[in-house]
Amino acid sequence: MTAAPTPKSNRCSWCGSDPLYVAYHDEEWGVPVTDDRALFEKLILDGFQAGLSWITILRKRDAFRAAFHEFDPARIARYTARDVERLLANEGIIRSRLKIEGTIRNARLWLEVMEQGKGSFRDLLWGHVGHATRINRRTSLSACQTVSEESTAMAKDLKKRGFTFCGPTICYAFMQAVGMVNDHLTTCPRHKACSKMARR
Repeated sequence: MTAAPTPKSNRCSWCGSDPLYVAYHDEEWGVPVTDDRALFEKLILDGFQAGLSWITILRKRDAFRAAFHEFDPARIARYTARDVERLLANEGIIRSRLKIEGTIRNARLWLEVMEQGKGSFRDLLWGHVGHATRINRRTSLSACQTVSEESTAMAKDLKKRGFTFCGPTICYAFMQAVGMVNDHLTTCPRHKACSKMARR
């Protein structure tokens, strides 16, 4: 007996057919993230993506994590000029001095936020969407946006605090990635799955 053919997937087409990109779409993108360190990592990686494709970052993510001590902000905040040179010599990551130095600066600012005693990094970021996922109902990629009122406000807030590489477009991509916004197309199975996780 011949097995029934596998039905064509309705997942969002932006991830193409690269197995790494498909796994990212199916397992991570749009899943609500509330861990402070994980949010820091995603914000930093989105900053490194500026001017590049996300698949480039995904392919280098393990190298990034190793190079930046698993994106431990307390550890990164203590980096010195020697660490900057170490990172600039690391062929496994994006070797941009501005982005590397920006990561160190952002780690120090992350610590300031955490030490203020008025919540956490999670509260600061999720506060821009009222601490609840914005569930969009897009039916085509052409209907998706790249900035929003919330991402513009987040970028302004972070820049006021001194953070770098966090413009409105980067912030919107970040919001999509960490589930602050559910931008899976309504035809994609992950739209419903991520919506359920958001309601929890």
